[in-house]
Amino acid sequence: MDDRITVSVDADVADAYRAASDGDRRKLDMLVNLRLREATHSQRTLREVMRDISDSAQQRGLTPETLRSVLNEE
Repeated sequence: MDDRITVSVDADVADAYRAASDGDRRKLDMLVNLRLREATHSQRTLREVMRDISDSAQQRGLTPETLRSVLNEE
């Protein structure tokens, strides 16, 4: 990835990202890149895409607490 943008996130998300290892941050960067690509190239509205992503993550058991826990593992 060659270009950078700034995205506003909740403070706890920012803290978890900063606390993540370099490898985990790279994985998160790729995930965000893929999701933004999907959202911007989709015929669906951004709200629909975001709802689907949230529903999918919740169905897989991902909660803000779970994500924080995974990112804080060393």
